[in-house]
Amino acid sequence: MIGVFDSGHGGLTVLRALAARFPGVPFLYLGDHANAPYGERASPDIVGLTRAGVEALFARDCRLVLLACNTATCVAARTLQRDWLPASGWNGRNVLGIVAPTVEAATQTPWAVTTPQYPQKYNTDVIAVFGTTRTIESGAYAEEIAKRCPKATVVQQACPGLAGAIERGGSASELDAMVGDAVRTLLARNDGQPPHRAILGCTHYPLIEHLFRRHLPAFTRILSQPDVVADSLDDYLSRHPGYLADRGPGGPRLLTTGDARTIAAAARRLWDDAPAFQPL
Repeated sequence: MIGVFDSGHGGLTVLRALAARFPGVPFLYLGDHANAPYGERASPDIVGLTRAGVEALFARDCRLVLLACNTATCVAARTLQRDWLPASGWNGRNVLGIVAPTVEAATQTPWAVTTPQYPQKYNTDVIAVFGTTRTIESGAYAEEIAKRCPKATVVQQACPGLAGAIERGGSASELDAMVGDAVRTLLARNDGQPPHRAILGCTHYPLIEHLFRRHLPAFTRILSQPDVVADSLDDYLSRHPGYLADRGPGGPRLLTTGDARTIAAAARRLWDDAPAFQPL
């Protein structure tokens, strides 16, 4: 079984893509709704909450956990992978993040390649990154893109409160205003030069991708994280088929640290036929 962890609803955009791509694979989703959103939290809190979520999924027979949350990945993934997991006693298990496949797609360079390669070392594109405050402050996207495309210009824009507004079902006009402000601010900070590509660096944002599309220039390519992550996991599992050895019944199951009934009703506004959430 493969675990998918997010601070709330946003990871459902990734889970839906994974369920469509791997119909015979059982996925167990955990949304930490009781502590959402993560985007404005301190780093130690994010690391601790993410570790607790991963452990909860490990304890329920998930041997591979995907962090379908940009904030958790940017702030906590490296600490969990390098420091916690080897000493945790959870042998034969692994944690993957969402940044690596997104950077691969943005730079057209495999994650393992961390030095500029032809032709990407001559890439002078402008790449926009929209994300939560903590995702942007981490600098993870700018750092990793620069390793592979040092001549590319990365312009980052924090969108405080946007993930929370999406989570609570904010009105269309409210969300449109927040996205419009973020795009205008980013363009002004880059002297009006529009981006060639835009990374929606929060898994909540694909739910309002049409609003980003409305405010960004028509030629700006918006990277779809759910599709990118599904492609990446497909490649990963082809190289590590052991994680598919014990499949069990297919299809996703959903857990939450919040009130399951309330969360399930909200989730179905985003995903019509989403399975019902169950309490952790």
